[in-house]
Amino acid sequence: MGRTKRLFGTDGIRGTANIAPMTVETAQRLGQAAGLRFTRGEHRHSVLLGKDTRLSGYMIESAMVAGFLSAGMDVTLVGPLPTPAIAFLTRSLRADLGVMISASHNPFGDNGIKLFGPDGFKLSDQDETEIEDLMEADLTHRLATPEKIGRASRLNDAAGRYVENAKSSFPRKLRLDGMKIVIDCANGSAYRVAPTALWELGAEVIRIGCSPDGVNINEQCGSTHPEALCAAVVQHKAHLGIALDGDADRVLIADETGCLIDGDQILALIAKSYAREGRLAGQSVVATVMSNMGLERFLNGLNVGLERTAVGDRYVVERMRELGSNVGGEQSGHMVLTDFGTTGDGLVAALQILAVLVEEGRPASEVCRLFNPFPQKLQNVRFTGPSPLEADCVQSKRIEVENLLKGRGRLVLRKSGTEPLVRVMVEAEDAALVDGAVAEMCHVIQTVSEQV
Repeated sequence: MGRTKRLFGTDGIRGTANIAPMTVETAQRLGQAAGLRFTRGEHRHSVLLGKDTRLSGYMIESAMVAGFLSAGMDVTLVGPLPTPAIAFLTRSLRADLGVMISASHNPFGDNGIKLFGPDGFKLSDQDETEIEDLMEADLTHRLATPEKIGRASRLNDAAGRYVENAKSSFPRKLRLDGMKIVIDCANGSAYRVAPTALWELGAEVIRIGCSPDGVNINEQCGSTHPEALCAAVVQHKAHLGIALDGDADRVLIADETGCLIDGDQILALIAKSYAREGRLAGQSVVATVMSNMGLERFLNGLNVGLERTAVGDRYVVERMRELGSNVGGEQSGHMVLTDFGTTGDGLVAALQILAVLVEEGRPASEVCRLFNPFPQKLQNVRFTGPSPLEADCVQSKRIEVENLLKGRGRLVLRKSGTEPLVRVMVEAEDAALVDGAVAEMCHVIQTVSEQV
């Protein structure tokens, strides 16, 4: 059993900018350690470095550049681009390492650092642990000698390369001519590339959340606040609305009536389309424990299995690689389509949906709602001290609720990875049963927490 990681969470390192661990010192040290970890052989080593639109990105970017250069790595800067663009370009340009500076859907005051290996996939737990060990070691005699210090340069056509790659996921025989699409880029990293890709495929594009100023990323916009998108779709009489998050690795859709379509429905639509065309690898879809039982029932009706993982797109990707699956995702909107990329890509997922709409010639409200979700309720319980999940009375109540739901629903208990919260999720066909089960479970957890 490996040791617990101290800096890396389920999606890189994340925190409040200018407060540990998201400091200049950490970023520079990380650059040095990751640079040394991914230096192999005698070739000139390189790292691709991108970011979203947060003000703190300048600070962290500069510190990481200094760290990589001092480790002897050349740095290629690409500026604000989506996380999937960094994964794609790392592999395409044969870089030894890729870095995305972003806190995804978090508020602007947070920031984070995600690392990709030369294959475009996020690093393994072992790689992250080894990098942490290097960050704590004495690197004095391991850094580059003066003549081997790295160089920094900027790749000016990075955005264009990603746009062409995303467009290649859309069937060549189809166009978006005549389609009016609202795109909300959350004032984040896709604010230029996503509207460009849609326009070049023929769509009339209405842009919102495409005016980043360094502090408005994810602010009342994007996939975490889709109300503006839904209203704009109705106002402009658009065929579809697309909401991305700050680093564009997740997507939600609004149909022509302004109603939201979540990640489970998107997974269902893509899986159905791929299965019909014989493109669904392994006849299975990978999702997390949070995905609705309605999705599972729908897929079973297509003779498609649903594999569940822990919450987090890295766990989805790991399971997809084990099974050889090419469709996976989360209810929150992370869609991983490994035919086209190695990580979640909101734009590519949206293009798959648009392809189905164009082919079927029917409105999104008809095409994108494939199943009736089970009533599902999620409630958070804040605690102090150790996690109350290990308490005997909580485990007893858990067994009692699971027996009550047996054959009719599911209970999911999990501790948040970023806050002192226990998340209680119950779903079943009976809404009253859901409400009662959540109330009972939360009451016991709250009681234990108050006794600490």
